[in-house]
Amino acid sequence: MRYIVILAFLGIIGSLASALVYLMRDKGGTNRTVNALTVRIGLSIALFLFVLFAHHMGWIESTGIAAR
Repeated sequence: MRYIVILAFLGIIGSLASALVYLMRDKGGTNRTVNALTVRIGLSIALFLFVLFAHHMGWIESTGIAAR
């Protein structure tokens, strides 16, 4: 479970970094920045839904730490 979440975070950070590189190189000439940010959003939503599903299935449990 931990490795799946780490890989998802690395994918999200990688997509964000590639969007920055495309933004600096293309100067708005292509849609590569938009595509990279779309991939990042998709990965973020997929990770969120996976964590909700894993919690529902009992693969992960909440720690009981509450904000004060």
